[in-house]
Amino acid sequence: MTAKYRIRVRALGLALLLATAVGCGGAATGKAAPTAAAAPDRIEPPAAVPVPVLPVTVDSADGRQVTVTSAERIIPLNGSLSELVFSLGLGAKVVARDVSTTFEQAAQLPVITQAHDVSAEGVLSLRPTLVLADRSTGPAEAVAQIRAAGVPLVVLDDAKQLSDVDARIARVAGALGVPDAGRQLTERTAARTAEVRAGIDAAGKHPKVAFLYLRGSASVFLLGGPASGAVSLIEAVGGTDAGTAAGLTGDFTPLTSEALVKAAPDAILVMGKGLESVGGVDGLLKLPGVAQTPAGLDRRVVSVPDGELLSYGPRTPEVLKSIAGQLYGSGK
Repeated sequence: MTAKYRIRVRALGLALLLATAVGCGGAATGKAAPTAAAAPDRIEPPAAVPVPVLPVTVDSADGRQVTVTSAERIIPLNGSLSELVFSLGLGAKVVARDVSTTFEQAAQLPVITQAHDVSAEGVLSLRPTLVLADRSTGPAEAVAQIRAAGVPLVVLDDAKQLSDVDARIARVAGALGVPDAGRQLTERTAARTAEVRAGIDAAGKHPKVAFLYLRGSASVFLLGGPASGAVSLIEAVGGTDAGTAAGLTGDFTPLTSEALVKAAPDAILVMGKGLESVGGVDGLLKLPGVAQTPAGLDRRVVSVPDGELLSYGPRTPEVLKSIAGQLYGSGK
């Protein structure tokens, strides 16, 4: 992706790859990609609320060691991290959310991001005892301001593929002082992922799937490559990433007729809000090259809520199930 497009996507919050999906699950797909009725956007916590064993000192992905003495007031700085905290049973300790946290249990929490960037003042005003962030959390000045105020801030590596899920759960559980709950959640997630993958009948199909990042209001239309974050999901359901197969490198490249026709996808994967922003499937078909692809000719569009698609957490099994169901026309 060129510097110009990196800046434009950052301004919109490429964290939207994990963001703002209220009520969009499976919307406006074509006839070849049927979807079931959208389930409530909720997190499944454990049956018993774990008790944090603190203090703990953990490694932060930015090279620091951070000592956590209390989990009474937690602020996760993106939806994926919020999902993990709630799934580990400590949702009642979360005191704020960012715009990418859209599930039902967090709906009443105050929002501490502005245009998808963190407000240090907003975070500090809520007196957190622990802040969780990713490497992509920004701006850097806000993160530095939170840390300078003496608040324990743990940075995690960004999750980009299915193999990142176990480590991500363990890291968050460790920072919260609930490692046993982390192991139980890892086992539950792994078992459900294996069950979904075993039920996917993709034998002999191997469709090429193009992941498109769409923000119609800002005229940002990007084609995903091998570092887009969606490749392992596509491969897990028996597909091939069309951008990678067409020779793209990096994360995203501007969408052009030439690039998309060369990729020749059998299906197009999008986020719900992105699809909505271009006017649904009919609007998507008007973008450069889309109508000339096998996917466009068949109206085969797979839509997954923004807040779930690339979360790589406890709801990933449901993401795989949704993608497979839309690709192959089954409920599996």
